[in-house]
Amino acid sequence: MYKVLLVDDERIILDGISQMVDWPAYQTILAGTAQNGIQAYEKIMREAPDIVVCDIRMPGLDGLELVAKTYASHPHIKFVLLSGFGEFEYANRAMQYGVKHYLLKPTDEIKIGEALKEVIGELTALQHKESFIQEMKGRLRKVLPHVKEQVLKEFVTNKTYGRHDLEEYRSLFQYSFDQPVRLLLFQLEGNVEFEHQFAVKNIAEDLLDSTLLSTTIGQQVLVLIENRDDEQLHQQLQDIRCTFKQYYKMDVTIAISDPGPVTLARKLYRDTLQCLNYRFYLDESGMITTEDTLHSGSLEGGFVLDEERLCMPVRSGHRKEAELALAEFVQELKRAQLSIELTKSYVIQQYVSLIRLTDPEQMQQRYARIPEIAEMSTLQAIQAFLEDTVREITQRNFEQNKVKYNAIVRKVVEIIEQQLGNSELTLNLVANDMLYMNADYLGKLFKKETGEKFSNYLMKLRMKRATEMMQSDPDIKIFEMAELLGFGDNPQYFSQVFKKQIGCTPSEFMKK
Repeated sequence: MYKVLLVDDERIILDGISQMVDWPAYQTILAGTAQNGIQAYEKIMREAPDIVVCDIRMPGLDGLELVAKTYASHPHIKFVLLSGFGEFEYANRAMQYGVKHYLLKPTDEIKIGEALKEVIGELTALQHKESFIQEMKGRLRKVLPHVKEQVLKEFVTNKTYGRHDLEEYRSLFQYSFDQPVRLLLFQLEGNVEFEHQFAVKNIAEDLLDSTLLSTTIGQQVLVLIENRDDEQLHQQLQDIRCTFKQYYKMDVTIAISDPGPVTLARKLYRDTLQCLNYRFYLDESGMITTEDTLHSGSLEGGFVLDEERLCMPVRSGHRKEAELALAEFVQELKRAQLSIELTKSYVIQQYVSLIRLTDPEQMQQRYARIPEIAEMSTLQAIQAFLEDTVREITQRNFEQNKVKYNAIVRKVVEIIEQQLGNSELTLNLVANDMLYMNADYLGKLFKKETGEKFSNYLMKLRMKRATEMMQSDPDIKIFEMAELLGFGDNPQYFSQVFKKQIGCTPSEFMKK
């Protein structure tokens, strides 16, 4: 119910309106009356009514002066002014204070009721607006930590983010970003779960008294701090490592960038990644700065790791192609003349991508052998290790595929896997241009052996590969997957197909 204060210097009018109006019928209660502006303002200060029905002509403090004074102290209070016939021009001066409702004396319940309904509608709309604003502020407070994490992640990984983007977030984050900063990249050593990342992130925020932003990227934790004295920083980082190890019995390697302006955060992030690559050379968990990597090798040969070049024939069970791809991989490492430690980091990346092609039990067993790579002293030993891995996984996949499909269908499956990124890939293309067969016959044979139409098999495989990409690289962009998986420059269609096949959008899948 809304409280109403009735003000008029004529007692008869005051009593008449008080008794004439059915106040509850208009969602109101008559909270009080006053016979002049001074008395009315005292009651406004004491009772804080929602609506004031007031005469304009009053002694001491007239209606317009009461409106002005009330607007200064209680701007939310609404007025309905009562005026004589010749006072409308005078009453219109109250418009500057938001007064919209005037009633000509003498009035009746119907006119007063209509005015009350309109005023209550305005008050209700204002309450809804205020509730909406407060709700939005509450939601912003809840999501702001996640926004900060995402901004830091995008700023260090997305080339399109620049200085102007940082300026937009300056007021939101309430950081000046004028002082030099450092990036800390935490790499957990062992089987990493989200709980471990969450714990490291929170321990770091608690023990570092200069944290600006923090987030997780993949299986790593990234923290942006203000620059500080090296000795103090190193001691705090050791405290973080010891605290985390005390609770989780796991080591943490921390890469520390050089000081620099926040506008160079992307470069500082790349520096910390290089530091983490160098941890294989150190062969222990700890802290690594850019000074530790000054003598490491450089990419003189322009080496670029293409994990799928080797994974594709291994996945399809084609041993000769897999052995050839492995030989090319090792040869490219030799030509690039990388340092031993950097070579090992690329080998481990390739090895991890290979063991993902096995069942979970085998994957865990092979994952446990990763430290063996770090201990190998020659590239030949590494090559022999990879040859055994490739041979075993390829043979297993070959035997599984051989049971499922005849030779022709196996060939079609191999073509699909090899051409998965070809947006023009169709049954007619495979039949007519690659296998020189009748497309209808090949389609029937394929469905008989696999239980799927060619187009359905292709689409399901693309969606399966999409989920694998997102699981191995949660920061991959949707348009990148669309292009890699044969959807060309149509990421929207890719998202529609993904939702239909998987049951959720790619963005929702990444969040899960």
